[in-house]
Amino acid sequence: MRDAAAARTAGAPDEVPPGEVGPAAETPAGGGPGQGPDRTGEGYAAARVRLLRDTELSGPDRRRALAGLTDRWLAGLFAAAPGGTALVAVGGYGHGELSPRSDLDLLLLHDGSTDAAALAALADRVWYPVWDLGLALDHSVRTLAEARTAASDDLKVQLGLLEARHVAGDEGLTAELRTAALARWRAEARTRLPELREYAAERDRRHGELRFLLEPDLKEARGGLRDLTALRAVAASWLADAPREGLAQARDTLLDVRDALHLTTGRATDRLALQDQDQVASALGLLDSDTLLRRVYEAAGAVSYAHEVTWREVERVLRARTGSPRGARLRGLLGARRSGGRPGAPAQERTPLAEGVVEHEGEAALALHARPDRDPVLPLRAAAAAAQAGLPLALPAVRKLARTAPDLPVPWPAEAREEFVTLLGAGEATVPVWEAMDAAGLITRLLPDWERVRCRPQRNPVHRYTVDRHLVETAVRAAALTRRVHRPDLLLTGALLHDIGKGWPGDHSVTGETITRDLAARIGFDAADTRTLATLVRHHLLLVETATRRNLDDPATVRSVADAVGSPGTLELLHALTEADALATGPAAWSSWRAALVSDLVSRVAAVLAGEPAADQAADQELTAEGERLAMEAWRTGGPVLALRTQKAGPPDAGRDGEHGPEPVGVELSVALPEQSGVLPAVAGVLALHKLTVRAADLRLAQLPGEVDGETPRVLLLTWRVAAQYGSLPQAARLREDVVRALDGSLGLASRLAEREAAYRPRRTGVKPPPPRATVVPGDSAAATVVEVRAQDAPGLLYRIGRALEEAGVRVSSAHVSTLGANAVDAFYVTDAAGAPLTDLAAARLAQHIETELR
Repeated sequence: MRDAAAARTAGAPDEVPPGEVGPAAETPAGGGPGQGPDRTGEGYAAARVRLLRDTELSGPDRRRALAGLTDRWLAGLFAAAPGGTALVAVGGYGHGELSPRSDLDLLLLHDGSTDAAALAALADRVWYPVWDLGLALDHSVRTLAEARTAASDDLKVQLGLLEARHVAGDEGLTAELRTAALARWRAEARTRLPELREYAAERDRRHGELRFLLEPDLKEARGGLRDLTALRAVAASWLADAPREGLAQARDTLLDVRDALHLTTGRATDRLALQDQDQVASALGLLDSDTLLRRVYEAAGAVSYAHEVTWREVERVLRARTGSPRGARLRGLLGARRSGGRPGAPAQERTPLAEGVVEHEGEAALALHARPDRDPVLPLRAAAAAAQAGLPLALPAVRKLARTAPDLPVPWPAEAREEFVTLLGAGEATVPVWEAMDAAGLITRLLPDWERVRCRPQRNPVHRYTVDRHLVETAVRAAALTRRVHRPDLLLTGALLHDIGKGWPGDHSVTGETITRDLAARIGFDAADTRTLATLVRHHLLLVETATRRNLDDPATVRSVADAVGSPGTLELLHALTEADALATGPAAWSSWRAALVSDLVSRVAAVLAGEPAADQAADQELTAEGERLAMEAWRTGGPVLALRTQKAGPPDAGRDGEHGPEPVGVELSVALPEQSGVLPAVAGVLALHKLTVRAADLRLAQLPGEVDGETPRVLLLTWRVAAQYGSLPQAARLREDVVRALDGSLGLASRLAEREAAYRPRRTGVKPPPPRATVVPGDSAAATVVEVRAQDAPGLLYRIGRALEEAGVRVSSAHVSTLGANAVDAFYVTDAAGAPLTDLAAARLAQHIETELR
């Protein structure tokens, strides 16, 4: 007595009738003719193992077969049960499919005529064999009235009953339960659906969005299996239904991945952990873990889009049903008659938004006179109008555009390019409109190279989003900066395309430059604008990397940036793109400190582009009064002198030593001491012990005026920009004491840092970080050799690098450190003992020595 309308829910395959188990049907798990029930579960266990090892059976067929096999066994355990009782599968098991390690959700339903002792014995006869096999069991014993009460009190119970399926016993009792549960759900939909919506929103807040997570929860995260359950519940209410395109395939993908996860790990887990992804990918016959994640993300995106569309429909229907039922019905019929829409829709005026586009019922829809088959610009015009109005694109409009609109000519006409830029310039409202078009395949028709970055994962945890969403988010951030540039169209387009090369092997900036030239010409930009866009993409990392990793006082650094940028207009665009890209990446990628460094670099490059020479500011820089005071005191006392100057706190930033969060209070630490060896590793090690995050370091050998005992006083002056990770700064006297002890060897710096690193070491993830790498950067300085070190960030990393530099006998004139997530990128300007740049051979040996020491 199934309710056919409820059975055909969003993307749900037809249920398997109890007893039909497909390829495993020959297994007498529940007791065949002449056999008793499998009380011990041995027969079921053996059949289960054979089924799960059957390489010719997988996906929905295996899940249905496992559910059917389990039905037969449980039915055997339930044999000879007293009348007025039924065994009912609910929840996921009730849906007719079963993953290898999924719980068995069972309800022992009775009509109240069986005494308590007999019910307890019956329950024990079913529950204990399940437990004895080590299967997870979610069970309850209830009457019809008790089941109704539990459903009223607990939304999860109500959702489980919507998928109730008869396993054994009194079929009429199960049918009565299903009928009552569905009738109550439909009658109370007006109050229960908002509750279901809030329940989904709470899960989103706790678990995040599946398609952007490196270790996604396939069940609980947004776009996961729970959302599919919610969509089936909405469909069962008869108020709305989810868009079906791709939804069944998305569900099968998520379930297939979960099945492989269960089988490869042997655990009942829904979290696709990093250490399991390669095994799961191999089990599914996929190339690698990136291919696996991309497939999962695509499925989650389809579910998320269906989720959004469905809930918009629910909200619209609920609004239409306010007031008296008769009045709502009348308004709905009138609305459907006037607009040609569905019954239940209110009559609303169609407000024009653009040619062929109107606002209708809170969405951007196609006008009645629109002819998308004759208007290739209409998809972009509709998207731009929707985003600028802050409205979603109506699903019927998206479907019709995808089905009938012809492709744009190449190059695009000016109107199409203008609408494209208008869409990108709408800010946050761009995202849902873009995703609606992407789900319908319109974006890849407009920009064929988009398919390579669509749903592509980014393994760097600094990135919050997949490549495609990061590109859209960068355009969103750039939209807030368009008042700062003379060519907003180039800024927005460059923002959307800056990482387009990540879909191909090699340096994504170099590859992206070539792709951008093709796409810019396709969109209709002229040759000059195409060159500018290609430059933006090729050098979108130039400003932030140079500002945070190079010596801006070195004229060669500024000239190299000016040569790459080429013009003041491109520099202006690149500055805004740098900020938008960093803000779209995540909180670890931008801060007041980085912003100040980039602005400083931009002002210096702008001066060079205006015709001014790149002055060697470091050579002309004299000691400040404070620096001279510290240097004289250090020479007089023969020991280190320290000074701390507090700076204001900034916005969120990545910390050093692997601990991140809001940017702590920063300080400038000045250390002066007579020239000697071992200073850099000693001070760096002390700072690491005191949990001070290092932002930048400058090392100078200062000569004091006059002579002392016939000698010219020479003092090392180190200026560090540091931040306290937990907001509390150590006292200068304590730092000085530890520096003295580090220099004379009594502090035991190496062992103490090793202890801290062992305590800091994060949980094992099974993912081995890439090995550290040291490279010589040619041409970045005429006065020194630049060595760049990339490594996994850890306490004492600067100490180990500094020690390697000391062992190599080189002098460090300045150091520039930068950390993004768990990755440290540090640049050191070094010279030989005479102050000259290293020879090529010496520089190569130095880089190799640093790598060896760090490994």
